[in-house]
Amino acid sequence: MSNPHAPVVSIAYHSGYGHTAVIAEAVRDGALDAGATVHLIKVDEIDEAQWALLDASDAIVFGSPTYMGTASGAFHVFAEATSKRWFADAWQDKLAAGFSNSGSKSGDKLHTLQYFQTLAAQHGMSWVNLGLKPGWNSTTGSENDLNRLGFFSGAAAQSNSDEGPEGVHKADVATAEHLGRRVAETARVFAAGRAALAA
Repeated sequence: MSNPHAPVVSIAYHSGYGHTAVIAEAVRDGALDAGATVHLIKVDEIDEAQWALLDASDAIVFGSPTYMGTASGAFHVFAEATSKRWFADAWQDKLAAGFSNSGSKSGDKLHTLQYFQTLAAQHGMSWVNLGLKPGWNSTTGSENDLNRLGFFSGAAAQSNSDEGPEGVHKADVATAEHLGRRVAETARVFAAGRAALAA
């Protein structure tokens, strides 16, 4: 039986060296697991068809590595290009969420997530947070806990600077999957609510 409220989730991301792509794919897997239709969109290669996919999505998840305390230059170029959508209110009332990766445990990823939140707010979108308590903050915790880095705004990942994408921490992958599921589940609730109000 088909789900009339199956959400469409798009992940708009940039990955400089492949680590952030691993996290983007984990967000996708989580959203797929929750029954969403998911589009992975590399913002540095975006075309008109992919812009249309973003416009038709129920939720857009922003992702970028944190470079020098903010999102990558390629993501900033994409964000500025969304001004055409801003003028038209094309993303008004969509859901938004975000994720970032850096080489350090903190690495100023919070600033990148806050940048995503501001971008979403300018578009009139509603932000979906991670919805997890922090892990790895007690003697009984471990680096394998979900949300091991203790971020609340979105999914944060840390990848050693001397390892390739295969070195992305499994707990960070699982945390990103959680975010994808949460976004898809929240989008389903919003879609069902709109349908009920329209009935």
